[in-house]
This record gives sequence, C-alpha cells and structure tokens, in this order.
Amino acid sequence: MIVDWNTIKIFIKPGSIDFRKQINGLSVHVANQMKKDIFSGAFYIFSSRDRKKIKIIYWDKNGFCLWQKRLEKDKFPWPNNNDEAMELVFDEFKMLLSGIDFFRAHQEIKGIKIF
Repeated sequence: MIVDWNTIKIFIKPGSIDFRKQINGLSVHVANQMKKDIFSGAFYIFSSRDRKKIKIIYWDKNGFCLWQKRLEKDKFPWPNNNDEAMELVFDEFKMLLSGIDFFRAHQEIKGIKIF
C-alpha cells in the first residue's frame, strides 16, 4: 500500500481500549462510539491501558488493515483526557511513534499584555 500522507486523516482515541478487540470490534467502535466513517481510509489509533501497545486500523480499498506496535521499554505518549477522538497531522503521528510527547508541549499564547 502506498499512502499519500498529505491527504490521509489520522485520528487518535484518548483513553484505552480492550486490546482483545480485533478488526471487527475496533471497526464497530469507530462507527458507533467515535461516530466516524470507518470506510473513509482514515487511520484510527488506539492504546492499551498500560500505553505499551497501540493498534491502528484503516480501510484500504477492499479490506481492513490492522497494525500493532508493542514497546519493549517505555510507553507511548497519550492524551490525558478521555474526550472525543482527536485529529493528528502526519508530523504528530511520526512523533507519537517516536515517543515524543507533543500532547504536553507548550501552548502558543497570543495577545498577552506585558505590563
């Protein structure tokens, strides 16, 4: 599969998911709980409770693909809240897989008065 990272949407689901779920369970979760179109080709990222494993599911023209990554040491950075799915840009996706915690990065401040 060749992915055009300029057009692909990437969603991360804060919180954890039952890691016994496979393609069917995750696709139902995307459609029913996240209210997203599982057949859009977007990537949907889920984490285990201990943050050592992630699963990524997406639709690729004629079937579902499921990727899993397990860390032997350390944990994946993950959002603190359990809110709705967040959309990531490709650079954030790369940082997530590399272990860079951009969720706790400094936020830009605009229009602050000095004195």
